[in-house]
Amino acid sequence: MVGISFGTIKSLLLFAGPILLPKAIGYYRSQRAAPQAHGLTIRPVPPNVSRALTILFIASLAFLIKTFPIFTTPSLFTLTQSRLLIPTDVLFTRLHALRPNGFTPQDESLRSTFASREMRLLYLKYGPETITECPFCNPEDPASYLYYSILSITIPHLFNLGIIALVTSNLFIGKETNIWRGRATILAGAIAVFDIFIVARWNHSNNSTAPRLEDIDHFYWNMQLYRNIALAAFDGLIGWCLYLSSTNRAFLAPPTTAEKIETTTRIIEQARGKLNGVALMRNATVRDKELRKIVEEYWVREATVMREVLETREVVDGVRNALDGRLDLVQVQRDAEGFTEAVLGGGNVIA
Repeated sequence: MVGISFGTIKSLLLFAGPILLPKAIGYYRSQRAAPQAHGLTIRPVPPNVSRALTILFIASLAFLIKTFPIFTTPSLFTLTQSRLLIPTDVLFTRLHALRPNGFTPQDESLRSTFASREMRLLYLKYGPETITECPFCNPEDPASYLYYSILSITIPHLFNLGIIALVTSNLFIGKETNIWRGRATILAGAIAVFDIFIVARWNHSNNSTAPRLEDIDHFYWNMQLYRNIALAAFDGLIGWCLYLSSTNRAFLAPPTTAEKIETTTRIIEQARGKLNGVALMRNATVRDKELRKIVEEYWVREATVMREVLETREVVDGVRNALDGRLDLVQVQRDAEGFTEAVLGGGNVIA
């Protein structure tokens, strides 16, 4: 479309493939291993992310449906099976046979412009709407048709950019998708710029040497097809990334310092609440005579049972065999002293 041959593409792939492919595989594997590195487990798709995936699926499906011929105005040359240099009268005689209700206003406008070979070439590049509706375009200035067609080229991209902004909105969806907002926006803008670049670089005179219908490059219609497929694939790619990141399968964003502090504070508060509950239960047990008596009886009975168990022959032999030659009394004493010092604050105990 822009003069890049298959041989050039093949040479670039052969040169860059061995360098980029291992890096891509390594990056993908590192992203897949990120959940285990952060101690996270795979989870189901959150409800808010599921809503975003539904929107992206509908958008992708809409772009794919737009590729159907019923939603596109066909080329007159394809519709009438005519070559590029066919006389205008013959072309529209064939077209009249296909229009039982007569010519449309667009057909009438094209009939007056198709007398020029240059206009036919511009028609194949910019389509019928630009040729018939542009009020300032001039065949002597082909760039004027590009200026007019930029709006129609960018409308699908702007619509898709709005979809991306919606599904990555922190307010509407949540932070699970917001991490992709910047990258998705940049990529969507790059696709739009690349689309305009292709249209601007393609030389409409390439069709001037096409003697047969099969040799004509219907650039405008091909670009419509490629544009919709690219946008559908882009939305599918964004949906796939949202699915992987929201389910902790890949592309994890490390928690920020504020999030770590918040998580740690929440854990400490939960532990403090449990300790307060235990303290209240202990306080109630000690202050109540009946409960205190039950607790004392339990611990007396517990001590008796454990003493009887530890005095049995089998337990004594088992403990001796397990600890024989393996117990370092010096290390045990050192650990006990360290634990006591840590609990009592370095030995600052009130006697």
